Amino acid sequence: MTDATMDAQKYKPDDPTISPPVLEMITVANEYCLFFEKAGNYKAEDIFSYYQKIAPLLYLKGALLPPVKVSDDAVAECFVTEEQWETVFRSLREQFKSLDVYYVLDHHNDTAEASLSENMADIYQDLKDFIMLYQKNVTPARESAIAHLRTLYQTRWGPALITSLQMVHHILYKDAIDPAVFDSDDEWLV
Repeated sequence: MTDATMDAQKYKPDDPTISPPVLEMITVANEYCLFFEKAGNYKAEDIFSYYQKIAPLLYLKGALLPPVKVSDDAVAECFVTEEQWETVFRSLREQFKSLDVYYVLDHHNDTAEASLSENMADIYQDLKDFIMLYQKNVTPARESAIAHLRTLYQTRWGPALITSLQMVHHILYKDAIDPAVFDSDDEWLV
């Protein structure tokens, strides 16, 4: 019996907590977390290049998470400590230096300051909490992990991922972008 056959036999179509979209999300989320836990070992350019590749995949996998009914709200937990978040945040901020801060339009169409290191650390926290809770490997924990990550995708890390990716794209391709685009009066961002 092949591994694929054994995996197919384990998958229960009536259990969305072990569906392929969830398992794929775990894989991508784990890769993101492992990389950003060691971000201090990389140059800013390497981090931007990695983010450029993983961010679209994370966004897609987040969009594919199934809606899951949580049978026991009591199992919801957070695992990432403030110190862990700070470690990731500081290592990124040190690498990004002046490239860290950028500006976005908020929900009132006002300009707001944003931070690549803060957004990437927040995404790390949401994904790491998801992985840790899911690994408890009991159905209520898996349900809660998926439901919480799906909500945070819609409200927090999905939007942060997109705005950060736009800035990372600009950083990586600043030499290829026609400066006249930025000097025109056209509202090119709309």
